[in-house]
Amino acid sequence: MSNRVVSFGEIMLRLTPPGYERLAQANSLEVTYGGAEANVAVALARLGMDVSYVTKLPKNPLGDRALQELRSHGVDINHVVRGGERLGVYYLERGASIRGSHVLYDRANSAIANASHLEFDWEKIFKDANWFHFTGITPALSDELFNATLAACKIGKEKGLVVSCDVNFRTKLWDRKTASTKLGELLKYVDVCIINEEHAGELFGIRPHSKEIDRDAFNSDIGTYISRGMMEKFPLKKVAITYRRTISANVNRWWATLYDGENIHISKEYLLDIIDRIGSGDAFAGGLIYALLCNRDLQFAVDFGAACCALKHTIEGDFNHVGVGEVIELLESDRQGQVAR
Repeated sequence: MSNRVVSFGEIMLRLTPPGYERLAQANSLEVTYGGAEANVAVALARLGMDVSYVTKLPKNPLGDRALQELRSHGVDINHVVRGGERLGVYYLERGASIRGSHVLYDRANSAIANASHLEFDWEKIFKDANWFHFTGITPALSDELFNATLAACKIGKEKGLVVSCDVNFRTKLWDRKTASTKLGELLKYVDVCIINEEHAGELFGIRPHSKEIDRDAFNSDIGTYISRGMMEKFPLKKVAITYRRTISANVNRWWATLYDGENIHISKEYLLDIIDRIGSGDAFAGGLIYALLCNRDLQFAVDFGAACCALKHTIEGDFNHVGVGEVIELLESDRQGQVAR
């Protein structure tokens, strides 16, 4: 059986002022599409994987255009439900220097947010699949979508799928207490968890003691501490931690770790000049899933995911427009950013 990944979530219309204009200045907006789980689906498809994306979209030109965008990247859309009133929208105001980026959501009453959990036939959707991916964004959109995600996790586990979750806590969607409780229920069925330091502390109280661990040091201590803490709370098989140190809105340090209960694996650290960081965590998730599905060793998996993430920072829009060869080239070369002739 070939590898097939199922990703479940909301794809939205993204509207962005040109360059570094603020929304209050803009006379025009750039149109693209994106959303965490859609970003992972596209990343995997562009890496050559068989991937299906599950969502609900309105029967109107915007819904049609979203499907066209997914299809153009090679994503299977046969399990997309049609109906509802509208497509969710988000506005991105790019940050610069000391001014951070800002996201404004207009996603209330979107087709997917108003969907019933009964609209998703997971028995059919998971036929011939061996991996299911979701993020903490989808179950935050409504009680029905929490129930849909929980049903997917339970049925996926019954069918022997690997289940992965990128925690992706969003304070604009739910409060910490609710997120901790509901994500805790979902993580009982998760094999591979992706989380960052802040969310591990905010949601699950897993905070490295400052006297014992240097937070800014590029070492394994933080990853080991958080990963072990997550595994003590939930029956996880692997925990990936992502780390970002913000120098300015345009310059960040970024790396990741991957832990399997015994060994911690640390990726290369990247110093990034940022074009667009939206979707970079999803690019990491896509790269990590790809490498694990290809049965690569864990060091390669975290390195590959980190390289995917680093490249995404150089690409405008939510989607990571890179293939396997480009990622491998970054991993194997010390000559970055030069012209290929």
